[in-house]
This record gives sequence, C-alpha cells and structure tokens, in this order.
Amino acid sequence: MHKKEIISMLLAGGQGSRLGILTKNLAKPAVTFGGKYRIIDFALSNCINSGIDTVGVLTQYEPLRLNQHIGIGIPWDLDRKAGGVTILSPYVKEQEGAWYSGTANAIYQNIKFIDNYNPEYVLILSGDHIYKMDYSKMLDFHKKNNCDATIAVLEIPIEEAHRFGIMNTGEGDRIVEFEEKPKNPKSNLASMGIYIFTWKKLKQALIEDNARHEDSDFGKHIIPTMLENEDRLYAYRFRDYWKDVGTIESYWQANMELIETLPNFNLYEEFWEFYTNLDYQTPQYIGGEAEVHRSIISEGCEIYGTVINSVLGPGVIVENGAVIRDSIVMANSVLKEGVVLDRCIVAENCIINQNVKIGEGENIPNKDKPSIYNTGISVVGENTTIPEGIWIGKNCVVYGDTTPTHYDNGRLESGCSLILEGVEA
Repeated sequence: MHKKEIISMLLAGGQGSRLGILTKNLAKPAVTFGGKYRIIDFALSNCINSGIDTVGVLTQYEPLRLNQHIGIGIPWDLDRKAGGVTILSPYVKEQEGAWYSGTANAIYQNIKFIDNYNPEYVLILSGDHIYKMDYSKMLDFHKKNNCDATIAVLEIPIEEAHRFGIMNTGEGDRIVEFEEKPKNPKSNLASMGIYIFTWKKLKQALIEDNARHEDSDFGKHIIPTMLENEDRLYAYRFRDYWKDVGTIESYWQANMELIETLPNFNLYEEFWEFYTNLDYQTPQYIGGEAEVHRSIISEGCEIYGTVINSVLGPGVIVENGAVIRDSIVMANSVLKEGVVLDRCIVAENCIINQNVKIGEGENIPNKDKPSIYNTGISVVGENTTIPEGIWIGKNCVVYGDTTPTHYDNGRLESGCSLILEGVEA
C-alpha cells in the first residue's frame, strides 16, 4: 500500500434510535437529507474536498442500504487503487466474531487496515452530522501545535453545555480537562466528535485501553487517559454551521433551514460541493395549476398540487388538490389527490391515498414513545400505505401496508401509533 500522510476513519454503524421509525431498516448515516442527499454524504464530501482520499467507513447496524449507497465511492472521487473508500464491517477473528462495542473499540479492531497505509495522522469522524469543514485546516493546527490529539469544538450557549461533552482549556487552547455532560460546566466548548490523532500515539492508546475496557470509547476512556498522561491535546475551534440531526425535531428543523432565503447551510456553493449517489432522474415537472412556495423540489418530482415550505426527495408525486406544508417527503412517495400534510415526515416509497389528512388535532406526545415524538411532527415509515380518507393527528407514527380496518372510525388520534409487522416505533 502507498503511504498516506492522513487517512480518515468514518464511524457509520450507529442505529440512531432517537429518529424512531426512520431508522427501522437503515443506519442513521443512510437517512436522506435535503431531498437528494444522505447524511453520510456530508462527511464523505468534506473528506475529498479537504484533500483526504483514503476513507474507512465502519458499519454495523443495518448496513445494506449504506453499503449500496457508498458502493466503490465513485460520486465522491473515492474509487481509487491507492486509497479510496473501504467498507469496514465487523468480522470473524480466529474462532469468534466481535461486534464493535465502542467508538474506540471500532478503530482498535481495524488497526491492520490503518497500518496498511502507515499514516502520520488519523482523522476520526462520525457519519451522522450535517456540516461543511475543511479538515486540512484542522490538520495544520494539529501540526503547528505538535499535538498528540486535536479535538474540534463548538462554542455553544453556556446554558446548553450540560448536554454535551465539554473541553476545558488553558493557554493556547490546550485541553486541561474533559467533562461529560457536566451539571455545572466550566466552559462552553462542546466536542463535535471530530478528532485528529498522531497515529503512533493513538495506536498505543487503543491497544492499552482495549486491555482494560471491552467497550473502549473515545469520550469515556481514550481522551481522559491521554489527559491523565499529560499528552498534548488541543481544542480546534470550529465557527461554521454544524448540526446533530439525532432527533425527529432536529432532523425536521435542519431540513426546514435549507429553504430559508439565506440559509445558514448552503448546499449549492460551487467552491465546496456536496456529492451523492443518485440514479439518473428526469427534470422536475411543475403542472400548470400547481403552486410551489419556498421549497426544495428534487429531480424527477411531479407537482400538480400545492407545496409550501417543504423538502421533497427525487421522484415524489404530488397529485392535484394535495397540499404539502412544512413537511419532508422522501424519494418516490406518492401523495394522491386531496391529501393534506402539515408538519410531517414521510419516508421513502410511501403511498398516501386520496383525501388523507395528517398532522391535524392536538399536540399530544406519543403514548408509546413520548421522548421521540413530542413536538407535533407525525412520521410515516418507509413503504407504508395509508388508505383513502384516513385522518391522522399530531405525534403519530404509521408503518406498514395499512387498511381501513386498522383505524378506529377512519382516525388515528394524536399521540397514537399504528405499527404493523411487530415493529417497534
């Protein structure tokens, strides 16, 4: 293998359970975003735009869709003989197999892969955040300060700091203390889960920590131990857009921010393109009687009704008389005549039949999963069919090929779930 100065290890095996039914059959990084993209596209695009051409993608939970999407890395110019993108899933070692049991454990299990490239530095990323970042600037900072580890941080409101891992720094932003979700935070520098390590130092730390912790984790084990050993850890301040879309509300909000007149996160800047694996699509078609206001309409959509403040993925059909408002509709879903959606998320390949109403009524938290569905957003899981004339309230979850017999007098009241096939919401 060709020696590389830096390679990236992209952690993409998480379930993303707080996204509820959206991650039933796929890992969180494979969830669509902004119409035609998937969440992992942003980290992959950042890598190639930063000059990093060797990426290991660590998968685990429901990896099929993610693997198909990444393929051999062609959309991101990562189809290379010397480097490129490699899918790294758990595998059998000698007499037994082992799942990735922590973020650092996942890297530990792939030491051989990293050693193949004999890098000076390793960039550790999560595949479930929305942002644009030039990692080469972070690497320059790492080199300038002769760091053992550099951790990207965001300055957040101090009143929110208790929700994050907080880096307390001294002179020159050298990290002196790490606190995980402190009750009384000393600073507002929140870890973004983006690390650059000098590989020799990280390799040693991984081997030593694995002997102590089966679930070796960067935040819980590696970083605290390096601080105890007085290694050189520095905070790299990131001052641009970054979004953790780990909840239904944050995912919906991040999509809605894209349609603002001057969005904080611009998907279409020429100097920093985002790439995705998208099959060829016909152009959008907007019918003569259709109305579209402040929305993202992806390739292959056919719009005959009304779309307001919404994000539509490729191949979505909105029939005559349908009204889509403040909603996300993913690829190849069909919204038939008279459908009304208000503050909804409709996953891929759904059929919403005539005169269905979703998102009306009282804002009552979901009875089964109140911690997930509680902000008035109703969610329709992928490959779901909703029969004609059904009324569905707020904070509802629907999944499966439903029929009129599944509904009480044609209604699903606010805060209720209808999940077929024994699937948890």
